[in-house]
Amino acid sequence: MKFPLIKVRLVGEDGNAFAILGRMSKALKKGGATPEQVKEFFDQAQSGDYNKLLQTCMEWVDVQ
Repeated sequence: MKFPLIKVRLVGEDGNAFAILGRMSKALKKGGATPEQVKEFFDQAQSGDYNKLLQTCMEWVDVQ
């Protein structure tokens, strides 16, 4: 996990991919990720389907 101290709640929230990307972007920036790291996350998260997006989120932060 790249940012284990950043916690993002996805369970019980809007499951829309754009909403998830928005929450992740906000959490990464607030957690101290550089703009380059945020771009790297977006590139990886958007490189596949919805399951790839969720998998990428779990690889980057503590998903709750």
